[in-house]
Amino acid sequence: MKKRFVLWTVILFPIYAYLVYLYLFHWTGTGVPASYQGTAADPATFMTAKELELSQDFSRYKDFLFFVGLPLEGLIYLGVLIFGVSPIFKQFGERLSRFSFVKIPIYVLLLSAFTWILTFPIYYAERMLSVAYGISTQSFSSWMRDELLGFWIGVLIMSVLITVLYWLMKRFTKRWWLYAWILLIPFLIFMMYIQPVVIDPLYNDFSELDDPVLQEKILNMADEADIPAERVYEVDMSEKTNAMNAYVNGIGSNLRIVLWDTTLNHLKDREVLFIMAHEIGHYVMNHLYYNLAGVIISSLVGLYLAYRLLHMVIRKWGSSWGVKNVADISSLPALFIILSLLSFAASPIELAISRDAEKAADMYAIEMTEDKEAAVGAFQELTVNGLTDVNPPALVKFFRYGHPTMMERILMLKEHGKE
Repeated sequence: MKKRFVLWTVILFPIYAYLVYLYLFHWTGTGVPASYQGTAADPATFMTAKELELSQDFSRYKDFLFFVGLPLEGLIYLGVLIFGVSPIFKQFGERLSRFSFVKIPIYVLLLSAFTWILTFPIYYAERMLSVAYGISTQSFSSWMRDELLGFWIGVLIMSVLITVLYWLMKRFTKRWWLYAWILLIPFLIFMMYIQPVVIDPLYNDFSELDDPVLQEKILNMADEADIPAERVYEVDMSEKTNAMNAYVNGIGSNLRIVLWDTTLNHLKDREVLFIMAHEIGHYVMNHLYYNLAGVIISSLVGLYLAYRLLHMVIRKWGSSWGVKNVADISSLPALFIILSLLSFAASPIELAISRDAEKAADMYAIEMTEDKEAAVGAFQELTVNGLTDVNPPALVKFFRYGHPTMMERILMLKEHGKE
């Protein structure tokens, strides 16, 4: 099995990477359809020739790294199982403690560190690409700090979840997936509640918006939409990126309206107001809660399918991997592979739903602001600033885009209100 794994990986992965290269760089075109050329959605009308060339190249390389990196974690987890590394991680934890609340987190730490190290080249290549094209302004030390912070936060959260999950597996052989789902619901709500005030500030500095006039206009819009916000937060992102963003997140008393300082630096106030109206639209139409409900429902289906598939996989290959049973922590890489495959299979549906929600938020924003010119200007500036491909290849949109393409968004706004 080891030789076959190495052989097939060495043969198939380069072929897959080459096919991705051909698709992105040779089999798909760039630009907009002829019928849209010369319109506000045509980047040639609002980007220089150099910006247009950079945006096309940047998008292709970025998408290439995404698709090439997509199967890497799964291959690593499979290698960990086939080469017997998983039982070694388990034994190391058992030598340190016999208690599950100690040995399972140790296993999670070892597996996470091993995977992080092997996938680091992809993340570093993405950073270097972003730096080379002027999107990222973050120093290497700052970037590494964020990466390590994300790693340790991920390990901490995952350790808790996996410890509880494997206790349920041992305690409830046939119903662990259901009880895990029941416990997951309050956890998701809790994370949604603390995200704006506990996790986000670990990465960036938040302060009250420095422009009182603009803040008052945004709060007036929020009040019109019955959003219980007393201030608008500005986050210092210019030391890390030239990209722009704004969002409304959190629930209850922890709800926050947030603007990146890069958005304030690059957009006119009218354009900022349109962007904020879009984010307010998500809140008014309860997209935050629909998204939470979607995660909860999909988690139920995912956990049940994982329960069925994990039993089949361990029954067939568990002995050759040194995995005693499903409740053996050594089975975790197999569970991760299954969940990753299920997530990948569901992603086109989730992204399609997200694109529909984003379209609805765009419509809400244009109706609230009644400023079509500012809306189009904002999207054009976002395109230039982020070197965005306004009309990406079909597979890129299908597997990557949670928003409509910039071409679709600008055309929709231009057509809004016409008979």
